[in-house]
Amino acid sequence: MCGRFAFYSPSEATAALFGVNDSLPVEPRFNIAPTQYIAAIRKTADNAELVMLRWGLIPFWAKDPSIGNRMINARAETVAEKPAYRAAYRKRRAVVLADGFYEWQRDGAVKTPYYISLASGEPFALAGLWEQWDDKESGESIQSATLITTAANEFMQSLHHRMPMILNPDSASRWLAGDMTMIETASQDSPPLQAWPVAREVNNARNQGEQLIEAVGEKRVG
Repeated sequence: MCGRFAFYSPSEATAALFGVNDSLPVEPRFNIAPTQYIAAIRKTADNAELVMLRWGLIPFWAKDPSIGNRMINARAETVAEKPAYRAAYRKRRAVVLADGFYEWQRDGAVKTPYYISLASGEPFALAGLWEQWDDKESGESIQSATLITTAANEFMQSLHHRMPMILNPDSASRWLAGDMTMIETASQDSPPLQAWPVAREVNNARNQGEQLIEAVGEKRVG
């Protein structure tokens, strides 16, 4: 599962790495949580665009948008068949901009938060899907997204059995173009990662600030 992540690099420069020259004000955040809006790139008829999407996908057929609160992740193994995701998987891909994500390692009754980022320290993208939900009565419209998760690679297995599908600029282009084969090797194709324990302050989604990603223990590099 991927339930928290961070994106604090300049959004315009990061989007340019992925071939998008849009300018969109994105506040640096170190503790992004479900139901908040996240910076993402999606294809348009002519090119691609940088947009803000609500984290937690609301299927277009949903009667109530609250269903999105529990649909923050889609499993790579079943995303092509699940009714909530299969249409978006075929037609509405997105890549979500990130600098790192959090995972909690369990040791008995204790869960220690870790911050995971690329070993290079560069920003990256997370594979996702987006959807538009329209309320036929009120006219309200919400564009939302989910993140694709896959089985953990060797590096991540000591922290958790799942991990988000991480993309570089080249693989992000393939994902947005609708490549149907990428999820088969998603964990193996992940770039080298690094991780370190952080303070439990990150457990509270209301907490923000650069101190959340500061190491409080030994760094691991894979």
